[in-house]
Amino acid sequence: MPDSTRNSKSANRRSFIKKGLTAGAVGGGLAMLSEPMKAFNFDTSTLQSGGLSKGDAALLRFAAAAETLEADFWIQYNELGGIQDDEVKGGSGNPVYTAKLSLLDEDFPQYIHDNTDDEITHAAFLNAYLRAKGAAGVNLESFRTLPGSRATGSSGIARLTNLTQLTLDTSWYTRYRDDSHNPDLDPNFVFPQAVPDLNKGQFTAIPITDDDLVPDDHIQAIANTAAFHMPTIEQGGNSLYPSLAQRASSVEVLRILISIGPTETMHFQTWSDVATSAVSDPHAPLTDPTNGLTFPDLNSSPFGGEEFTTNLIMPEPCPFLSRKLPRCSVIRPTETRGAAMAVVRFLTSMGLFIGQSNQFMELMRQLATQADAAQREC
Repeated sequence: MPDSTRNSKSANRRSFIKKGLTAGAVGGGLAMLSEPMKAFNFDTSTLQSGGLSKGDAALLRFAAAAETLEADFWIQYNELGGIQDDEVKGGSGNPVYTAKLSLLDEDFPQYIHDNTDDEITHAAFLNAYLRAKGAAGVNLESFRTLPGSRATGSSGIARLTNLTQLTLDTSWYTRYRDDSHNPDLDPNFVFPQAVPDLNKGQFTAIPITDDDLVPDDHIQAIANTAAFHMPTIEQGGNSLYPSLAQRASSVEVLRILISIGPTETMHFQTWSDVATSAVSDPHAPLTDPTNGLTFPDLNSSPFGGEEFTTNLIMPEPCPFLSRKLPRCSVIRPTETRGAAMAVVRFLTSMGLFIGQSNQFMELMRQLATQADAAQREC
């Protein structure tokens, strides 16, 4: 390739990335932030003085992008199955879908609403903080091109993420119950899937149209898929924040990461408990008559035991840092090397980005590469 052509393509890519990192994103329904910081009506003099290091800004930008994407799919869930109020706007609710979610846990709609609100505020805060420190935020609005649900209750707006073709890795279920292995120490160990079928095909977690509201076992399987998608996502954030925090230089940035991270853990704990209802009596076993997707009863043979029994939801102590040390109950994984890029691969393999452009994927890879390159400055 001639040098002039190569340089031209590099310049175009840099220009695209620069535009993709313009300040903005998410707040009150994913609106653009383009006003000066005084519009947020808080005293920036209480913040640590000085700007951000290149690495710290990269860490927060990747987190802001991840939270923007989370907010997008949680809003989709809330429109159809959450509490409808002015705090989380958009949509009007789908009574059939909501009823199937509530069959798993009567507080399901409230949990969706509150989780959605949390992710919107995370993204808004991270972008506002970056702007307050004179750094670029993340604006993904130009990538809002994917179709969402057309079922009753959906707002019908374009989306950033795809909830209709999910392939879920449910091995987190057994990973947190395994007392002998930790992916940080055993990166090649294969943890069993809780719902093997979800890892084999592509399934929707929301009704795509009102045709998905029947037959009864079909819409229940869709609700069950959502119940497993939610902890699958949140366990990712559960690991991401401690992984990124190890690279932070500023004490204030460290404080942000270790303050937001535990809320993701609270989400994970809540949803991992709710998900057990989909794989235990009286709701399981259940097979979707339209596609054969089966949710087994994890308390019955060939499942059962400490790896699968549904009332064991606390993380088992496992090897940590070294097998020469006593086992310890910890978040896993928390390896910091390549953590951001691992998240991009995880979300991509899940199907969350099916339909997104090559430019979107390039931006996400750039954000992850920059975050993974951050070095702790002492």
